[in-house]
Amino acid sequence: MHSEKVVENTKPQYEALRLAKLIHYEILDTEAEYTFDRISHLAAGMFKAPGAGICFEGNASLFQKSIVGHPPVNPKLPLCQNFNVVNESGSTIITAPLQTHEGYLLGVIYVAAAEIIEPTETQTQMLSLLAEMVMDILASRIATRNAFRAYDDRLHVLIHDLKNPMTTISLQSELMGRIPAIDDKAVLIASKINSQSKKMVDSLNEILIPAKKAAGGYKPEKAQIDLKEVLEEVKLNFDLPLKHKGQSISINIYEPIMIFGDVNKLTVIFSQLVDNAIKFSPLGTEINISHQLTPTELTISVNDHGVGLTTEDLDKIFTKFAPLSAKPTGTESANGFGLITAGAFIDIHKGKLWAESPGKGLGTTFYVKLPLR
Repeated sequence: MHSEKVVENTKPQYEALRLAKLIHYEILDTEAEYTFDRISHLAAGMFKAPGAGICFEGNASLFQKSIVGHPPVNPKLPLCQNFNVVNESGSTIITAPLQTHEGYLLGVIYVAAAEIIEPTETQTQMLSLLAEMVMDILASRIATRNAFRAYDDRLHVLIHDLKNPMTTISLQSELMGRIPAIDDKAVLIASKINSQSKKMVDSLNEILIPAKKAAGGYKPEKAQIDLKEVLEEVKLNFDLPLKHKGQSISINIYEPIMIFGDVNKLTVIFSQLVDNAIKFSPLGTEINISHQLTPTELTISVNDHGVGLTTEDLDKIFTKFAPLSAKPTGTESANGFGLITAGAFIDIHKGKLWAESPGKGLGTTFYVKLPLR
């Protein structure tokens, strides 16, 4: 059994997106992990092969995340995007692709033997399931990390904002204690207020110091950006999954929309919302992005014609691990962390996120309200 690599994933315009996705999963050049070794052991056991492994295709190089046993041969570039069996010089290497739900090939799980192997249909299915398990682990792990980072950033921004009034209280109480002719009792109260407020500022600083040392920092790096360009870039990044599901995105914004914001965090916000719309919409449907503008605020709506949400769903959709009635329409996984991350980043921008749906099967609209400055 031989298969050809899907042509579109070898096109130059997809390679940059594929590599970006691979970097997003934070897997390259990391230490071997028992979790992945166990999956490799299962793969080797299914085929009674002497060796197996999990590898990822970087920029013209292979990174082996897991190797168990003694594989007599290893995968070669370019990796194959379909289940593949190669028999050469009396050896066999069998690979199953590690693909994101968008369709980007990141790597393969493989078994290798110094003999000819013709896999059964059951073995083929099981190796493909192990490949899906690897991707589920990666997706769940990075979603959890991103959600925690977003929540940490939001917490640190709130703490930073809280420092300002506490510092003011400290200064005002100190000035109050210096007012001429103030009685001793008022001086004592002012002194206690000043002492406690300084302690609170010191405590807040202790929390912020590690965040300031962390790479990337927690503060949004606000600059004037064209949000229409951000949305167009998000649309481009989802080109493959849109094609795979026969879906389309219409951005009904025809002029630049200039706002002050963190371009990276805003990209994450709208990527999560578009990803959500694709996952929960049937094949061949359209996703519409539009806006409303006031002198001080911008509201972006992302509307789909998907599975919709019940009233109960809407009440808990932004709650961690909340079970929802809505299920993806393809083979995509949904852990709920995407909306949590988006919500945290919107809070950092002093904005608001909410959802509306007429009911099951009637689609959903997510709204993002952001201040222009």
